[in-house]
Amino acid sequence: MQTTVAISLVLSAFASVLSAAETFRFSSYYGNHMVLQKAPAEAVVWGYGQTGAKVVVSLSGSYEVFTTVINGIWRATLEPVKAGGPYNLTASQNITNSSVTLTDVLFGDTWLCSGQSNMAFTLGQVINATEELALASKYTDVRIFQAALEMSEEELIDLARVEVPWSRPTAKLLGGKEFSHFSAVCWLFGRYLYETLKYPIGLVHSSWGGTPVEAWSSTRALHTCGLTDSVPHSELFVQSDPSEDVSDKRKNSVLWNAMIHPLLNMTITGAIWYQGEANANYNRDKYNCSFPIMIDDWRMAFHKGSGGQTALDFPFGFVQLSTYRKNDKKDGFREIRWHQTADYGFAPNKRMKNTFMAVAIDVPDEKSPFGSIHPEDKQDVAYRLVLGARAVAYGEKNVSFQGPFPTHAVLKQDFIGIVFNQGIYAISDNGFFEICCSEDKTCETDDKWLPVPIEKHGFDYVLVSKPKCPAANITAVRYLWTDWPCKFKACPIYSSDGLLPAPPFILAITN
Repeated sequence: MQTTVAISLVLSAFASVLSAAETFRFSSYYGNHMVLQKAPAEAVVWGYGQTGAKVVVSLSGSYEVFTTVINGIWRATLEPVKAGGPYNLTASQNITNSSVTLTDVLFGDTWLCSGQSNMAFTLGQVINATEELALASKYTDVRIFQAALEMSEEELIDLARVEVPWSRPTAKLLGGKEFSHFSAVCWLFGRYLYETLKYPIGLVHSSWGGTPVEAWSSTRALHTCGLTDSVPHSELFVQSDPSEDVSDKRKNSVLWNAMIHPLLNMTITGAIWYQGEANANYNRDKYNCSFPIMIDDWRMAFHKGSGGQTALDFPFGFVQLSTYRKNDKKDGFREIRWHQTADYGFAPNKRMKNTFMAVAIDVPDEKSPFGSIHPEDKQDVAYRLVLGARAVAYGEKNVSFQGPFPTHAVLKQDFIGIVFNQGIYAISDNGFFEICCSEDKTCETDDKWLPVPIEKHGFDYVLVSKPKCPAANITAVRYLWTDWPCKFKACPIYSSDGLLPAPPFILAITN
């Protein structure tokens, strides 16, 4: 039965290509108002035509690229174009004398935005939606595109459907149906980035609520982590939307096949990602493999698909999860935050090079009308992502994009000193630091962790109390190791300017 279904899907996909080839056109994700990748990279464009036909692609008449339709598909790599526009992009086919012109085409940086419901969260859902939506039309050089929600058992050549074709931003497009229209985080990231770069930004949104990383990963990537079984329908998930049922959208690779693989020919600058809730209790302890491997695999696939134009190590930003339930050590959020960093606690790191992370643990939202798992403050998340992009993707100097992180912790006679890699802004408070007291030096169970208060803090250090246990048993310190540790923007340790929170961490204590 499964073999019959697979054959049917392949034949259906092939039939779609043949049908598309009858009409000379660009593929689904090219259109009027689009942003193509600027120089020094070369933008790739492709579409459908009559096999054997010659195709000429020209940009506002400035030059021509010649190619041939092979198996119903033509493809052209443009010469590098500096940021700016608008241009007209024309493709012509000789046999049928067909011609298609796309207008108002800009060149700039194109970013892919993906993940689950916190990425799908629209601008119309943010806490000050009216003000944000009123600003939208002012940013005419920030263009948006969104893939429709689709699944496939096979890798698709092109998108099955488009939700939002390339468009100039409007309040209607950015404030559409909850969790299913254009992303607030994606839009705000692009808008803030544009305010720095001052040239066109293209935003490609492809996300779906309630989905695990396995659905967005190729089969080859999942095999690397030993994840060969798809999600059982009875599996317990953190529900992004209580009205959702557990459906096939959570199966291995179905969203990679339908919503990422079709985009691979596109030349992009980088990607941002907001996901992890659906893995808090599903393959959680393999997320430290599955997430970094997905990044590696996307990079390889986009590089290959674009003929080498998308960088093999393109920058990848992600949001470390915010909060879900108070006083809950079993919802998996504290562990998944750690695994999002490949167990380093920060990014970039040795395993996840050229990445950047927005810490969101200090922006909880108990009163969110969309549930506490969906904080309405997406501005701070996007701003922190942009700081990371400016530092990592664009190489800006003197851009602070990481909160403080400890370099070492030392046991003294009456206290434990924790030294950070930068100056800190600290608040003396209790309950945020815990010390592991373990005779056998293992710290896997919560009963071995004792809360300790901050006694003193200085330029780049804090001193916490020594717990009431033998000094020989003091093994490690951990920070913010619970689902909901802080009130809004009130964690105890920030960067010296008070803007960037220290992320959760675990650290061995030395004597």
